[in-house]
Amino acid sequence: MHTICSANAYPVKPIKIVIGFPPGGATDILSRDFAAKLGEELKQQVIIENKPGAGGTIGADLVAKSAPDGYTLTIGTSSNHAIAVSLYKKLAYDPVKDFAPITMLAASQNVVVVNNDLPVRSLKELIAYAKANPGKLNFGSSGNGTISHLTGEMFHRLAGVQIAHVPYKGSAFVFPDLMSGQISLMYDSTVSIGPLVKSGKVRPLAVTGTARSKLFPNVPTVAESGYALFSATNWFGLFAPAGTPKDIVARIHAASVKALSSSDLAERFATQGAEVIASKPDETLEMLKADIAKWAEVARLSGARID
Repeated sequence: MHTICSANAYPVKPIKIVIGFPPGGATDILSRDFAAKLGEELKQQVIIENKPGAGGTIGADLVAKSAPDGYTLTIGTSSNHAIAVSLYKKLAYDPVKDFAPITMLAASQNVVVVNNDLPVRSLKELIAYAKANPGKLNFGSSGNGTISHLTGEMFHRLAGVQIAHVPYKGSAFVFPDLMSGQISLMYDSTVSIGPLVKSGKVRPLAVTGTARSKLFPNVPTVAESGYALFSATNWFGLFAPAGTPKDIVARIHAASVKALSSSDLAERFATQGAEVIASKPDETLEMLKADIAKWAEVARLSGARID
């Protein structure tokens, strides 16, 4: 039997934030920075627990089925909260009905990066190369149904090329193969791949947001590169299981907003190419619903499905 404490006493024990992705990826990196600050605000330990697999859906499902007492939370992303529902024939949870939204934390864009040995220096050259060398290129992603997978599928359809998809168990697992040339290209978050771009270990061709990244001001957007209708942004939001008492949601929300408004956390996010978004629970829900609708259309057009 689960006991639910009131917000006055909450939290009386450590809080666990389950994330559906392995260490070293964007969600993991941002979650750890945020958890440390949230713990300071709540005066209680906030622990990150990685439960990777199936494009982040295993971790999300675990939290959906957890006690709604404020002690098990999750960081939902575009991948497991907005995209998965259109890709999986039988998703074990409903991203809208099975969670209580607390706040958006941040958004980041992806970078289109290629192996340094690939003889292309722009998106136009990449597309020309793909058309001239059918079947030669492949792209790695952090898993089936993740934003790094769907961003690639969306762009390839727009550009009229077919590039084979190779799913991995997380972004960090792709990097060695990308640098060695086993993987030709990748669409990955500035947060996780930024250090490889900065150190020259991979070559950036474009960023996927609506504006250039402050991290890489010389790298054009996909839209600037000739594909005006294209944009893809990944967001990270804090969610509790549905049925969590409203006063506890309000307590976590208030502490989260304080944590996100600290200048050092905003600065840490910014150095990784992420921008803080502190939103109210109802605003978080509206953003989630809008993103579900957007990616449903992308999934339909790309024909991507996961059994």
